[in-house]
Order: sequence, then structure tokens, then C-alpha cells
Amino acid sequence: MASIVKKIINGRPYFYARVSRRVDGKPKIVSQTYLGSADKILADVQAAKAAARPVEASVRQFGAPAALLALARRLQLAEHIDRHAPQRGSGPSVGTCLLVAALNRCLAPCSKAGLARWFAGTVLPRLLRLQSRQLSSQLFRDYMDRIPLDAIPAIQRDVAAAMVREFDLDPRRLLFDATNFFTYADSFSDRPRLAPRGHSKEGRKSLRIVGVALLMTADFRLPLLHRTYPGNRPEPPMFASLAVDLARRCREIADGTRRVTLVLDQGNTCCENLERARQGPFRFIGSLAPTQHPDLLATPPDQLPSLAEEGLPGVRARRLRRVVFGVEHTVLVTWNAVLAEAQYRTLLCAIAQRRQHLRALQGRLRRWRRGRMRGGRKPTVAGTQKKVDGWLGAPHMRELFRVEVTKEEGLPKVRYRFQLRAWEQLQRTMLGKTLIVTDNHDWSDADLVRVYRAQHRAERAFRQARDTDCVAIQPQRHWTDQEIAVDVLCRVLAQALCGLLQRELDGRGVRRSIPALLRELGEIREVEVVYPPRREGGQPTIQTTLSKMTDEQRRIFDTLGLGDYTA
Repeated sequence: MASIVKKIINGRPYFYARVSRRVDGKPKIVSQTYLGSADKILADVQAAKAAARPVEASVRQFGAPAALLALARRLQLAEHIDRHAPQRGSGPSVGTCLLVAALNRCLAPCSKAGLARWFAGTVLPRLLRLQSRQLSSQLFRDYMDRIPLDAIPAIQRDVAAAMVREFDLDPRRLLFDATNFFTYADSFSDRPRLAPRGHSKEGRKSLRIVGVALLMTADFRLPLLHRTYPGNRPEPPMFASLAVDLARRCREIADGTRRVTLVLDQGNTCCENLERARQGPFRFIGSLAPTQHPDLLATPPDQLPSLAEEGLPGVRARRLRRVVFGVEHTVLVTWNAVLAEAQYRTLLCAIAQRRQHLRALQGRLRRWRRGRMRGGRKPTVAGTQKKVDGWLGAPHMRELFRVEVTKEEGLPKVRYRFQLRAWEQLQRTMLGKTLIVTDNHDWSDADLVRVYRAQHRAERAFRQARDTDCVAIQPQRHWTDQEIAVDVLCRVLAQALCGLLQRELDGRGVRRSIPALLRELGEIREVEVVYPPRREGGQPTIQTTLSKMTDEQRRIFDTLGLGDYTA
């Protein structure tokens, strides 16, 4: 048993803690601890009580940065960049800085000035052994300038080879697409030749645009090749200009595979591009514009064979052999019930809107003729016709509405009629139908439909690239071609890391979108609690733990092995 005893030493009382036990049947002191004087004991008790209350706590992002960093290390991402951009002097390597930029693009895209602050709020300083002050805006721009433009294709070539090798990707089915993104480059500067003025796909007519072409895997949209080009160039010629690079990259990653199937969207399915594809190691799957092949749409949907037994419920298809662009191809006329319903509802909304516009226009013109409207500019036939043409410029509206603009009593008069027969004909022949064209003559109908559907993943990748919360390519705030090209590289690498994250978890039963996964991981935080020193002049006590996790977060945490990255 324990007891406290007092001893008088040099006339002063001191206290000891003793522990006694019976040894061979007799009581014996087995340990004795010096406690000190009464004043010291009181001070120790008060200090212990104070130390039980933390002084402060720091909360840092843990789950998402650690998960993406783990994938980047498996790829040896920083090492691949450093191989083509050697270190100069002291400080972090170029590869490490670009890795930080890619992680930032995945999680919280911000300006270069805000990069250091974001970095300090994550566990990356501990994991990368890097201080946030080493990531100043000017320093980062200096590092961007150290990467030669001709080194960017080599960097992505090495990263693509590492992805195929390390993650066992299937390079036999690839997607190609291109689009443009607006920038905030100075409108009057002649420095950024990659960012001219042109037709912005987002309607930002006043801003310069940068074009980006991507070659991606059919599963999880993993980029294997990208090119940054002036955004005012049309998409189909871009495929032709990249055909040699595409063929070389496909030979590098296919590892002996004789043919790679390239999935093209409707805009890139043209005679010149298909001829280029035939000259390379490609087979292709694309789609034809339905309005250019009305004879292929004549068969009603209920007369097309169903693919439900092949795992495609609601899909019907008929295979034909047709000469397209001067060469015989396999053409698959498909009908999708879900697509037909979506197009039907979209057109109903467009029809109702045009009717409302035309009725309102008739009412205004009627009031003008009756003298109930005065002031303002008097309507003219030409102006009214221009307004009507704008409303009917949407797909199929000119087929569905017969509109006449005439002059009566010096003012325009509008008559319109909805073409019911054209509407019924459109539902029978056009809605829900897609014309798939390919030179893979031995593929089944179901396989052709499944692979062509992968094209929407390329479109989803570009939609993701416009999301300013995750993997955003825009808006760009750079003024030179060098910085624009390196910034796009960082964002493409970010897309690769996010795609690999989704692929790794999907293969282990966690099927979620990239934003949903990043949200779940983003809620896993590292909490550092600081306690005061137990004695005056001592060091504070620091304890590190993780925030409480949900069952789903715990599952993702364990699946990715993030315990190896805890403090």
C-alpha cells in the first residue's frame, strides 16, 4: 500500500511517498519517492491542473493531401519533373514545387500569391519537409520559367508511362477531345501567343482563350497526352496536327498492342481525321451528324433490335455497312430511351419558350398598330425578322415553326404556325438516335455502344476543368506562353492524380465521384493540441490526433493506407 510520510531534515519538513508490501510475511518498504516540501507539492499540483488544459490547437487538412501525395509518390511525379528540369542552387526542387501546385489544383485552386497560405494549412509541410515561406509567388514563377517548353511533352510521356506501368492501365481504348478556356491575359499584350482572341465556348468574348487537347484513357479519364495551343484554332484540324504525336504516344504506351481504338466526338469525326487515324496505329469509333444522313434515321425505334439481353436495357441498334467519307465503314443506328426522353423534354421547353416569345411579340406589334404604345424606336420589318431568326436559330426550331413577317399599316406583322407533322416526324426519326461509325467491323453492337459512351467521360473531364473548386484549368492569370503552358501541365497532372484516386477506390468497392471523394477526405483533419510545460522553463507538450471519422471516411482511410502518413 502507498503512504506519505514526513521527515525533518535540518529542521525543515519534507515529504516522501512510500509503497509497502509484505515480503515473506513481513511488511517491507519496496519504493520511496521524494515529493519535496509542502510548498513544492502545492506548486506541482497547481501546475498539473493547469497542464491538463490545452493552450491552443492547430487543425490542418490531412485526408485529401495525404491521399493524393501517396499516389504522386507511387508515380514518382516529382522525380520525373526533376529529370527534365535540373535543380539550380539550394531550395526545393522544381518537381517538388510543381507537385505542390498540382495538389493545390486538386483541392483548392488559388493564385500563386495564396499558395503558401493554403500549403501551411495542410499536413504537406510535415510530409514534404518544406516550409511555406519557400513558396512565395515570385519564387514559384521563377521555378515555372526553369522548365523548357520542349520538356513538357517529355515530362508527360514519363508520367504516362509510369501510370500505365504502376497502375496497370488499359491503353487499348482512348478518348480524344479538345476545347478552349478563357484567360485574364492582358488584351493589349503581344506576349501570350497561346492566348489569342477567338470564339470562347463559354461566351467570354472580351477575354483571350487558350486551347487544350487531351488524349485520355476510356476509364476514369486519365490523361496520357495533352497539348496547349492557340485557342482560336478549330478542333478538327488539331487532331490532324497532333496525329504524329498521338501515334507515337500510343505506340509507347500500348506495349506491343497492334491497334488502339480511338473514340472521337462528332466534331472530330471528319474525313481528314479518319484518314489520319487509318495511317496511325488506330482504329476509331465516332459519330455522324444525323441531319446529314436522314436515310439512316427512317426506321422507327420499335423496329430496331433490342440490346437488353446484352446488358443494355432501353437501347436498340441496327448494324449497316455504308460508304462514309469515301470508305466503307460499319454504321450502327442506335436508339436510347433515356436519351430520347431527355431530348423530348428539352425540346418541349424550347418550343414553349418560342411560343411565348412569338405571342408576346404579336401583342407588342398589335399595341403599336392600335396606338397604345408610344415612344421608343418604331419596330421595323428587318428588326423584327432578325429577332425571329435569333429565336429560331436553336436546333430544330426552324423545322417546327413556320413564321411569316409582313408589313401592315406601316408596321411589321408576325404570323406563326407550329408544324405538328414535323414534330411527330422528329420524334419518330431523330430523338434518342445516334449514328455510330467505326472501322472495328468485328466488334459486337453492345461493345460499340459501350465504348462510344465513354466519350462523355472526355466531356466530363473538360466540365471538371471548368470547375473552379477542383482541377480547374481556368481562369488563367499568366502573361507569357511559358507560364501558360506550365500552368496547364500542373492542372493536367492534377487531373491525373484525381483520376487515379477515383480508380483506386472504385476497384476496392468505393464508387464515388471525384468531388464527393475529395469532400469525404477533406473532412479528415489532423489536430495538434499544445499543453503548457509541467514545470517552469520546461517545453510544452504536443499531442497529435485525427478528427473523428465517419464509417465511410474510416473505410477510405483504411483502403488507402493513410495511417502511414499520421504523425
